[in-house]
Amino acid sequence: MMKHARFLACLAILGGFAAPALAQDTTADTVVATVNGTDITLGHMIVLRESLPQQYQALPDDVLFKGILDQLIQQTTLEQSAGTLKKRDMLSIENDRRGYVSGVALQAVVQGAVTDAALQAAYDAKYKAADPGKEYNAAHILVETEEKANELKAQLDGGADFAELAKANSTDTGSGANGGDLGWFGLGMMVKPFEEAVVGAEIGKVAGPVKSDFGFHLILLKETRAAAAPTLDEVRDELAAEIERTAVEAHIKGLTDKATIARPGEGLDPALLRDATLLDK
Repeated sequence: MMKHARFLACLAILGGFAAPALAQDTTADTVVATVNGTDITLGHMIVLRESLPQQYQALPDDVLFKGILDQLIQQTTLEQSAGTLKKRDMLSIENDRRGYVSGVALQAVVQGAVTDAALQAAYDAKYKAADPGKEYNAAHILVETEEKANELKAQLDGGADFAELAKANSTDTGSGANGGDLGWFGLGMMVKPFEEAVVGAEIGKVAGPVKSDFGFHLILLKETRAAAAPTLDEVRDELAAEIERTAVEAHIKGLTDKATIARPGEGLDPALLRDATLLDK
């Protein structure tokens, strides 16, 4: 970001500097610099520090203090030199403010929504009574042509060892080196034709050839087992995101339902959105 690049430039020219001693009556409104009559406060400095990437926040306080103060002084002089802002600039500032304040308004909603009780309730609703389904342990041999797959299938029907044929012939070299073994997997983890063939296969018998976007598969289903539901800790972030989204959507709907909203712009030509020359008029 530009502001962080300028901040680095400030740090690069720093000399020795001792931060002022804290006073009992120091507040966020304490003035730390004045530029042509415009005050810069300690609060401005604290907020800027909080916005810096973590590696900059870890710098010594004296380095940060001087660098941040210099940054704000430079920004203020540049702001004062800008003159009258264009319509584009003013609209951009309004959009930035609207976006920031919207985020502030949602902070309390999100913090109040994601509680331990809410997470447990969401977990119970999603997993407690749900059938976790099955998991499958299978191996496969992948080849490029159906003719090659049928040739290998004939060898398997004649008693050839599946693992040895996989090692010698499978174009899936990762599983092929392990005798075609794919380990345990659940539904949704494999491409659809492969998954459907596995679900319909008999344990210990070779199914196929099965065509997918990767080629032709011969599939050996080794065993199945009941899948275990994930623990709350394993899906905590996923559930928290769902709770947040639901709470935010409900909060916004409640506000918009109560608001008096007019949309006179709905009759405009949508192509006007691309006409940036309107900003110059």
